[in-house]
Amino acid sequence: MAASELYTKCARVWIPDAEEVWASAELTKDYKNGDASLQLALEDGKTIEHKLDPKTKNLPYLRNPDILVGENDLTALSYLHEPAVLHNLKVRFMDSKLIYTYCGIVLVAINPYETLPIYGSDIINAYSGQNMGDMDPHIFAVAEEAYKQMARDERNQSIIVSGESGAGKTVSAKYAMRYFATVSGSASEANVEDKVLASNPIMEAIGNAKTTRNDNSSRFGKYIEIGFDNRFHIIGANMRTYLLEKSRVVFQADEERNYHIFYQLCASAHLPEFKNLKLSSANDFLYTRQGRSPVIDGVDDTKELCTTRKAFLLLGINESYQMGLFQVLAAILHLGNVEIKDRDSDSSVIPPNNRHLTAFCELVGVTYQDMSQWLCHRKLKTASETYIKTLPRLQATNARDALSKHIYAKLFNWIVEHVNKALITNMKQHSFIGVLDIYGFETFEINSFEQFCINYANEKLQQQFNMHVFKLEQEEYMKEQIPWTLIDFYDNQPCINLIEAKMGILDLLDEECKMPKGSDDSWAQKLYNTHLKTCSLFEKPRMSNRAFIIQHFADKVEYQCEGFLEKNKDTVNEDQINVLKASKFDLLVELFQDEGKATSPTGQVPGTGGRTRLSIKPDKGRDKSSKEHKKTVGCQFRNSLQMLMETLNATTPHYVRCIKPNDFKMAFSFDPKRAVQQLRACGVLETIRISAAGFPSRWTYQEFFSRYRVLMKQKDVLPDKRLTCRNVLEKLVQDQDKYQFGKTKIFFRAGQVAYLEKLRADKLRAACIRIQKTIRCWLARKKYLRKRSAAITIQRFTRGYQARCLAKFMRRTQAATFIQKYQRMYVEKKRYRQKQAAALAMQTILRAYMARQKYQGLLREAKAVIIQKRIRGWLARCWYKRCLVSIVYLQCCIRRMRARRELKKLKIEARSVEHFKKLNKGMENKIMQLQRRIDEQTKDNRSVNEKLVSLENSYTTESERMRTELTRLRGAEEDAKNKANQVTSLQEQLEKLRKELSVTQQEKKTIEDWAHTYRDEMEKMVSELKDQNGTLKKDKDDLNRLIQEQSQQMTEKMTRAIVEETQQLETDLNEERSRYQNLLTEHLRLEEKYDDLKEMALSSNVSKPGHRRTDSTHSSNESEYTYNSEYAELEEGSRAAEDVTRGIDTSLTLKLQKRLTELEQEKQSLRNELENKEDQFQRARARDDAQFKKARGAELEYESLKRQELESENKKLKHDLADMRQSLLGDAATGAGAPGSPAYKVLLDQLNASCEELEVRKEEVLILRSQLVSQKEAMHHKETMTEPSVYADDVSKLKDADELKQAYVGLKDTNRSPRFMRQPLEVSDLLSRLRSAAPDFHKLNEDGELWLVNQGLKETSRLLEHQLQTQRRTYDNEVESLRGELQNVKEENNRQQQLLAQNLQLPPEARIEASLQHEITRLTNENLELMAEDPTASQEARVIILRRMVDLMEQLEKQDRTIRKLKKQLKVYSKRIGEMGAGQTEGQTSPGQVVDEPIHPVNIPRREKDFQGMLEYKKEDELKLVKNLILELKPRGVAVNLIPGLPAYILFMCLRHADYVNDDQKVRTLLTSTINSIKKILKKRGDDFETVSFWLSNTCRFLHCLKQYSGDEAFMRHNTSRQNEHCLSNFDLAEYRQVISDLAIQIYQQLIKCMENILQPMIVSGMLEHETIQGVSGVKPTGLRKRTSSIADEGTYTLESILRQLSAFHSTMCQHGTDPELIKQVVKQQFYIIGAVTLNNLLLRKDMCSWSKGMQIRYNVSQLEEWLRDKGLMTCGAKETLEPLIQAAQLLQVKKKTDEDAEAICSMCLALTTAQIVKVLNLYTPVNEFEERVSVAFIRTIQTRLRDRCESPQLLMDTKMIYPVTFPFSPSSLALETIQIPTSLNLGFLCRV
Repeated sequence: MAASELYTKCARVWIPDAEEVWASAELTKDYKNGDASLQLALEDGKTIEHKLDPKTKNLPYLRNPDILVGENDLTALSYLHEPAVLHNLKVRFMDSKLIYTYCGIVLVAINPYETLPIYGSDIINAYSGQNMGDMDPHIFAVAEEAYKQMARDERNQSIIVSGESGAGKTVSAKYAMRYFATVSGSASEANVEDKVLASNPIMEAIGNAKTTRNDNSSRFGKYIEIGFDNRFHIIGANMRTYLLEKSRVVFQADEERNYHIFYQLCASAHLPEFKNLKLSSANDFLYTRQGRSPVIDGVDDTKELCTTRKAFLLLGINESYQMGLFQVLAAILHLGNVEIKDRDSDSSVIPPNNRHLTAFCELVGVTYQDMSQWLCHRKLKTASETYIKTLPRLQATNARDALSKHIYAKLFNWIVEHVNKALITNMKQHSFIGVLDIYGFETFEINSFEQFCINYANEKLQQQFNMHVFKLEQEEYMKEQIPWTLIDFYDNQPCINLIEAKMGILDLLDEECKMPKGSDDSWAQKLYNTHLKTCSLFEKPRMSNRAFIIQHFADKVEYQCEGFLEKNKDTVNEDQINVLKASKFDLLVELFQDEGKATSPTGQVPGTGGRTRLSIKPDKGRDKSSKEHKKTVGCQFRNSLQMLMETLNATTPHYVRCIKPNDFKMAFSFDPKRAVQQLRACGVLETIRISAAGFPSRWTYQEFFSRYRVLMKQKDVLPDKRLTCRNVLEKLVQDQDKYQFGKTKIFFRAGQVAYLEKLRADKLRAACIRIQKTIRCWLARKKYLRKRSAAITIQRFTRGYQARCLAKFMRRTQAATFIQKYQRMYVEKKRYRQKQAAALAMQTILRAYMARQKYQGLLREAKAVIIQKRIRGWLARCWYKRCLVSIVYLQCCIRRMRARRELKKLKIEARSVEHFKKLNKGMENKIMQLQRRIDEQTKDNRSVNEKLVSLENSYTTESERMRTELTRLRGAEEDAKNKANQVTSLQEQLEKLRKELSVTQQEKKTIEDWAHTYRDEMEKMVSELKDQNGTLKKDKDDLNRLIQEQSQQMTEKMTRAIVEETQQLETDLNEERSRYQNLLTEHLRLEEKYDDLKEMALSSNVSKPGHRRTDSTHSSNESEYTYNSEYAELEEGSRAAEDVTRGIDTSLTLKLQKRLTELEQEKQSLRNELENKEDQFQRARARDDAQFKKARGAELEYESLKRQELESENKKLKHDLADMRQSLLGDAATGAGAPGSPAYKVLLDQLNASCEELEVRKEEVLILRSQLVSQKEAMHHKETMTEPSVYADDVSKLKDADELKQAYVGLKDTNRSPRFMRQPLEVSDLLSRLRSAAPDFHKLNEDGELWLVNQGLKETSRLLEHQLQTQRRTYDNEVESLRGELQNVKEENNRQQQLLAQNLQLPPEARIEASLQHEITRLTNENLELMAEDPTASQEARVIILRRMVDLMEQLEKQDRTIRKLKKQLKVYSKRIGEMGAGQTEGQTSPGQVVDEPIHPVNIPRREKDFQGMLEYKKEDELKLVKNLILELKPRGVAVNLIPGLPAYILFMCLRHADYVNDDQKVRTLLTSTINSIKKILKKRGDDFETVSFWLSNTCRFLHCLKQYSGDEAFMRHNTSRQNEHCLSNFDLAEYRQVISDLAIQIYQQLIKCMENILQPMIVSGMLEHETIQGVSGVKPTGLRKRTSSIADEGTYTLESILRQLSAFHSTMCQHGTDPELIKQVVKQQFYIIGAVTLNNLLLRKDMCSWSKGMQIRYNVSQLEEWLRDKGLMTCGAKETLEPLIQAAQLLQVKKKTDEDAEAICSMCLALTTAQIVKVLNLYTPVNEFEERVSVAFIRTIQTRLRDRCESPQLLMDTKMIYPVTFPFSPSSLALETIQIPTSLNLGFLCRV
């Protein structure tokens, strides 16, 4: 196709850019052939002119369509070139946060520098078993592909992980090994996979270090072979290492560290076990402080050392060896701190007593003198003599560092060797998977020998990679029969020859090392002379004579020659080595004892098959003169690399290329320059180039037809899709070289898919435009026509109306002119009058209305007041009457109780002299106190009386004197008359009397004033008392209201608390149930594993000589069904057990037994814990009720105290009033206010009114107190009314105070008031309350005697009443029992009469049979009664009777069989006689007469009437019963036509008979055989859903029968009277019920697993991949990793397949009679599996996250809901399990742009976690151009809004989760006696009883 067709206006291209490497631009003008430049517009809006190369005229790269951006596979891109690859990786990494991408056969992994939750066990399970192209790219997908190919092709595999330092190679390799360890597991219980994983922390500690590019950089290469057996379980591993960076031990650059192990030791120096190492901070040692970065952020070296030590222990390196290793490492640190000083220019010296050298010598066990001597000297050998030469300080320092490096290398070798020994197994290795973690291509400013070796290894790996890619492309083309054309690709063999060929760089280097005076400069000159002119890949720098340049496949690298020879030789002072070999430290001697093997390039370990270990060093031993000793580092590395390449070539390789996105270790930061550099170096772009050179885009015919159907016309569509695609392509693409037709696929050149997508988009766009044009035209024309019609109509009516108005106006204008003046006057006058009248009328009406409203309002208020008054009065009177009645009744009860108690107490005390004395002593004290008070009162009265008498006497005397004086004065007056001279004296006396009278009057006035003042004070006091009474009333009302409010609040609060705690307890109960059921599953798994091992051991032992052989004709099925070995061959079982222990590992057996014991104990503990949880639940509920009652009781206590205070206050006031009254009476006697005076009467009336008010208040207080007491007693009675006899029995045993308790119990029986519910009182609380309340009663009765008498009478009355009630109950019980016995006798008599009458009506044979049956029944009943009376004495009689019964039944059956046999023979004979004719003799007529006898019935129906629902069998028939009823019963066929649960009913009926005859061994063996047989049949046919469902139903029915007929009242509520008679009578099978319940749980879990295995292959295909709604979604182009097609081919599962399977499950369970509740649980689990698997695959498949797929999912879910609705299962909770999937589908379809959309998503997706929501948004991929991607800002908004959610960070749902199952009790209405046993079951040996 011409460039002008692609480079048109709006086409997007890539142009080079200095910053971003490649920048996107858009053409603003069409390109024409011959143009020298392109007009482009950048993304920022800037317009530029891009000039083309005048020589090549190459156009810029075209951009892929947006719908192809972000693809999982780079080969799916239409345009395959560098900018497309870079952009696709950037979009996936930055926008979608996806770090893995496929590039053909390569997995590109970008280091996110952040921990991602994508490596958990749930992700491993999701990728396990999946095809590589069916899931999103992941390291687990590569590992699964390798594992699957190993198992399928039986070919060894390799995973090659490469990349720069810091790119994540080690982590990728670690996750790959973790995947193998998790998926495959080990073949034994030795935890080999754990050991393989444990090698990682060890190797990281000794071989990893911090660099400027990576905090955990591997400084060596390693190849780990993970071995598998023939069942593909891990059995061991082996590790090979390459080129350890020894120079890091003695030198580190800035911001780098030494190996981790040194810093871990320094950080743990404070530990006690490390004190002897004499370590300190890392900054104190030269070898750990040079990088000036001793700490890594976020890494705790102390914890890391603990991890390393644990790994050592797991790999078998004990503590002593560990301490030895640490001792050597510490010695290296101390050796680095040894300071060497100059003695002169040619010699050096170590200062004496150097503490670090001393520490080094002590740690390695050498002498200080020898070590200090050979650190500064060197021994030179000549032909004749040996010289000791001093070393300058620089050479001595280098020798010290060389020794440190050598020791560390030896230690590294030793550790790797022992790790390999720990990973080696004795089992035969069938295959292996190798994981190669090796350094990537490196280029620095200064490149030395290490970089040269690294790049050499990468050249070899790149060559192998190119050949493999080329081979795969060739195989693909040949398979599809595409013409093969040679593809030109880069071959780096010349570069490899330059390095390793003869006279290559390595050969010249080794040759120079052998020269006596070889140097780096001479070697460089040899390189220049040999290769500079002959090899184009070798160059010489212009400015240097000590460097060279090699053109590698990735880039040019300049190497500095300095140090090449020294590093290649790797020399160490032999004298220093000899000193170390003479060490007393055994481990150090072990490191150097076998230099030949330690430095061997092959590094063979005994038994490993010659696998290479570690980087190899030349031998430094003095006595080694072999050729092995002379190998250099370069030679050894070349040999190890050659061996590695041979290994890789013998395996199927898988490639992982790790990319480092930036150099600053920033999370999700992408540097395009660094990325492109690594992509070029790792071979990804080479893969792209090879793919692009051929046919990179590949489509199946079905996918091409589905995608590009829109480009075809109807006539082009043919039945043959291949021919259709061929015809369409020939029309669309003229150049046939752009595509090729294969057998199953169409191959396209690069860019052709983009061209087809452009045609498709143009076609769709044109169709959309045409549809829009037509619709808009139709809408516009319709709108125009409607408007035109409306306008014409409006114009017509408007014009007519205007003409009529004009004519009318003209006619009226003239007339109006004449009448205007009159009309206006009239109108105005009329208007005024109307307004006036209207105003008056309105005022009248309004005022009347307002008056009526006001009147009615007043009237309503008055009437309402009257009604309220009457109602309130009536309510108050009603309440008062009720309270009065209750108080009177309560007072009567309390007084009666107390009087009885007191009377009893008085009677008792009357008999007790001591008590009487004590009482008298108390009474004497009281009498003395009373006597003292009486004396005081008498004394006061006496003094008052004396005063009164004296006053009366003085008054009388004075009166008499005054009378006498008056008489005398009268006489004197008479005398004065007579005697005039006495007048003066009489006048003086008169004046004197007047003065006395005035004094008397003043005293009277004073007394009256005092009385008036006193009256005012009393009135004031009375008013204050009234106010106080009002306040008390108000407080009482407030308290009552507050109590009610608090009661209501407390009730609501406790209700809420109870509900919450109930929910929490239910949740805990479900968790415990789930945990218990999981343990049952684990227990079952271990049992099966144990049985398998036992069978394997037995099968292996059968072939051994000396053992009994089994007949080859004996089938396995028969052996499975034979139980004789379980019951009779105990000796053989013991021998078999011994053989098992010999055949398998003893430790394995012990571990299994131990694990089995632990699981049993844990199972029992969980069962106990479950019961405790239930008990705790009940106790918690009771405790909550008690707390509520206690709180209520506290409130009542507070109220009672308040009432007591009020009462005491009123009593005090009453006492004060009495005192005032007394004083008033006493004081007023002398004044005018004496009794009888008006003032005194008024004051006395007021005081009496106050007293009456106080009495009323007192009565209110007593009423309140009585109410409180009644409430408490009612609550106590409420709590204890169910067990009155228990309390009564306990109380009757007590004395004195205990009798009071007994009386209190009786009081509860008589005072039952359900109106109040309060906290119940204990008896001790009651005693304390009564004792504490005694002073209150004393206040009521100050004397106390009446109270004591009343209490005694009440207690006595209560005791007598209780005794009377007890006797009455005893009498009633006896009468009832006598009546029952009488009734039983009557019933027995009637039954005997009925039986006699029936027997008389029966024929003789049936009469005998019925009599026998009746006799057996009678004897059985008598036996049972006798056993109930005396079990021991009746045992022998019972056995005799049972034997008799059995004998009678056997004789009866035998006779019955004989009779039936004879009758059959007679029938045959009679038939023969009838055929022969009627001419027979008379003697031959007897058979004919006998034939007529069958007219008499055999009376089977009559026997069924007496059938007790039991089946009898003999013990020897038990195996036959189990075999026919369980093992050989097939659900399909016979079982389908049976009654649901018939096997369970038959087993229970057999169990009933064993219970009936009281045979415990028969019960135990039957139950054990049944359970074992069910387990056995499930083990054999556990994958058959019908079998598992059938036995789940029967097991549950058997469990329900055990409950229904157990005799427990809780299970007998729905039984009929006949069913209650069938209950078990002798054995309690509660423990067996638990065992059978556990068995039912195991069957249920097996059923779920079986359904999961059936549904698992259907779910993804039916729910996600299949297009239920055809045409909604189109197929996008895919890459090399082809996914499953979404088009429904033959054999593809669809949604209909899932629905059919669900219907099959449901119908099968219904047919088997499974309980409906259990079916609901099964369906809920099914839907959970469907939802979880679908959602997990959706989260791991980017191509499924689109708008159209969301619509498909919602439609599929609606179909599932419709299925639930049809089956009536909408309430089972299955729909709720699909809620996460529904919300995920909605999330795919909702808008995802604005903040409102984010808020809607957060409120909608409540069932999804934050990780799942973000994952779906990141994976959202547009399928068509009208869809838009989700912006990064929107995803950040979602994360911000969901930040506060408290949820699990787990991404995937747990598909293995099984809801805890419950078996609700479901009683059966089927009567056992009506069950018939079909003959097809072959159970004729069962006898109905």
